[in-house]
Amino acid sequence: MNIGIPRERRPDENRVGLTPAGVELLTAAGHQCYVERGTGAGIDFRDEDYAAAGAQIVYSGEETYGRADLVVKVARPTAEELQWLRPEQMVMAFWHLASASPDNLEVLQARHITAIAYEAIQTEDGQLPVLRPMSQIAGRMAAHIAASLLQNERGGKGILLGGQAGIPPAQVVILGAGTAGLSAAQAFVGAGASVYVLDKDLSRLERFSERAPHAITMISHPANLRKAMRFADVLVGAVLVPGQRAPVLVTREMVQEMRPRSVIIDIAINEGGSVETSRPTTHQNPTFIEENIIHYCVPNMPGAVGRTATHALNNVTWPFILEVATAGLEAALDKQPALARGTVTRAGQVLAEGLQL
Repeated sequence: MNIGIPRERRPDENRVGLTPAGVELLTAAGHQCYVERGTGAGIDFRDEDYAAAGAQIVYSGEETYGRADLVVKVARPTAEELQWLRPEQMVMAFWHLASASPDNLEVLQARHITAIAYEAIQTEDGQLPVLRPMSQIAGRMAAHIAASLLQNERGGKGILLGGQAGIPPAQVVILGAGTAGLSAAQAFVGAGASVYVLDKDLSRLERFSERAPHAITMISHPANLRKAMRFADVLVGAVLVPGQRAPVLVTREMVQEMRPRSVIIDIAINEGGSVETSRPTTHQNPTFIEENIIHYCVPNMPGAVGRTATHALNNVTWPFILEVATAGLEAALDKQPALARGTVTRAGQVLAEGLQL
């Protein structure tokens, strides 16, 4: 199969669809990989590395799409890239269509595109194997980002996450006891912060407590949310409903009750955000002030550690990519139910619930 790996075009996206090692695995299996020139430049994957792995280097994104039966990338295509899609093509990426412009779905339908959404690949027991490492990275990053934003020079209230002898640590509230929430809690606890985790699922909180015993768990309901907002120095939104927009749990009125110059990190911004006052930002301009609260709402948080994130992504995606390339789409979906669950459009037909125009 002809596989295209284009350069990522969204702002500050340093991850790439495949590493040279991933390309080598595919070319060794007899597949042809076309890698756009400069694809891995931001994370020190040279064109020469891809060529040595058996790829052919091509000189434009349009050519990369034009040669490929299967396009492998990280972020969903930009408006420009959507115009390069060929009829009946397959594209594997983080599509996040629930929070995307309807134009994306219109193009997929019109051109009979099969879109496999990494964030929707789901095993029978509900695990999200491709999204998981990205959520883990985002959760860990949240602690580092919060520590920086709380400093005076960043406009914060001037407190240390872990406090000091005789001085209490920062109070961190995490919404969502999933993968990102657990990763964030472990990182914040490791930094010495006091951590409170809210989730509406009691059994999930019980499992969470086993893995993060130093975090305090609370059932998520409006009264507890309002209480937590009043003492939080840092709020982390880590709520996920697979395939749907994130529920808005924190209203503007709740944000207004937070102490001035506190910090909100909305990891859920990929799916629209879990805080009413959130709006997407970029790594170049990551924060804004709303209701006297610092908001950090970068959708592609792992893009800031692109090399680590690309290796983590490649580790979980290449078996799926190899399956599609070797067996063909139909056989791959039959053999891999998780992959079938992640197929949001098939030859233009919308399969994911809630996405119909």
